[in-house]
Amino acid sequence: MATVILLRHARSAANGSGTLAGRTPGIGLDDRGQTQAAGLAERLAQVPLRALVTSPLRRCVDTLSGLAGQRDLPVETEQDLTEVDYGDWTGRSLRELAEEPRWRVVQQHPSAAVFPGGEGLAGVQARAVAAVRAHDARVSAEHGDEAVWLVCTHGDVIKGILADALGLHLDGFQRIVVDPCSLSVVRYTETRPFVMRINDTGTDLSGVLPSEKSSSGDAVVGGSTGG
Repeated sequence: MATVILLRHARSAANGSGTLAGRTPGIGLDDRGQTQAAGLAERLAQVPLRALVTSPLRRCVDTLSGLAGQRDLPVETEQDLTEVDYGDWTGRSLRELAEEPRWRVVQQHPSAAVFPGGEGLAGVQARAVAAVRAHDARVSAEHGDEAVWLVCTHGDVIKGILADALGLHLDGFQRIVVDPCSLSVVRYTETRPFVMRINDTGTDLSGVLPSEKSSSGDAVVGGSTGG
């Protein structure tokens, strides 16, 4: 299987204002986010990317546009990697939502959390993990098990994928931090995923490729978890 880089979109206007944007259309990057996105080509310069996949929302598409042009790679849109449907909470301020009784469920027992008029976090994790694994299998079949590809999506979606890869119950996924324009790396194998980096905001990603393989076929990965 291949290695996937999970990129959270760069900082959006909603991130800066403390608003739960959800699937609101037209939310773009703020000035800081544009600077973050512009730096992706340099950060990933040592990584031979084979495919780019994105959530359909504008903030993700805009984050990948410069990198896609620099690499001359097409960008595939994946609906199952879109943002959580926060339903009636969409567009509300996080400070206001923190006073909602259901907020405690989201924070302490997310596997049971279903947003009013929206979807549940367990369903989000299921659709996202299935989509990533399907794309990973395709990239591996087309380019080999050493291939690296990248998906640009959203914070809670990435946290769900990482929790699955770590063997962590979804109720623990709020312990994972995924900042705007951070990179997390998972290498899938036939037996288990290896989580190589989480919330990496640095510039050295040379270690995301497997350095060697054990006789059992599991990857023995180099590099340490970046922050």
